Formats: sequence, structure tokens, C-alpha cells
Amino acid sequence: MKKADIANMVHDMIGGTKVQAENIVNGIFDKMAETMARGEDVDVAGFGKFSGTMRKARTARNPRTGDTVNVPAQRVPKFKAAKGLKDTVRG
Repeated sequence: MKKADIANMVHDMIGGTKVQAENIVNGIFDKMAETMARGEDVDVAGFGKFSGTMRKARTARNPRTGDTVNVPAQRVPKFKAAKGLKDTVRG
């Protein structure tokens, strides 16, 4: 399923134009990303929790050259599935 499929589903459910449905879906995802960028959680009941967590600085290795590279601390997205979602996917 792609973002366009979700927008089509929203359009079928609430009507309006497809552009309005796409704007709604894009607005939701944009707001979720902004919230996670601030370090706050987005909790969707029965689906899961999205969060932006800090990964500490580390030293990595370039696989092509073997050189060490310093990777700075950065915020990364994280998702934890809710029990309801896990049960649905398992069947």
C-alpha cells in the first residue's frame, strides 16, 4: 500500500476531491514527522507508537575502503507495533 492508496481510501470515505484527500493524508504524515523530530511520541491506539529517539555518536567503518568514520549523534525514527496490530498481522 502506498500513500496514494491511502489518499484514495480517504477520498472514497469522505468524498470531496482527490486533491483534498491527498492534502489531508500529507498533512497527517507531515504533522507526525514534525512531532517525532521534536522528540515526542505519536501514539495511534491499536496500531502502534512512532517516536524519534536519539542515537548516540559512534565510530563506523567504510565497507569499501575499511577507513573508520565518525558518525554524529542523530535523531532516528522508531516504531513499536501495538498488540492489536501484531494480532491482526499474525492472523
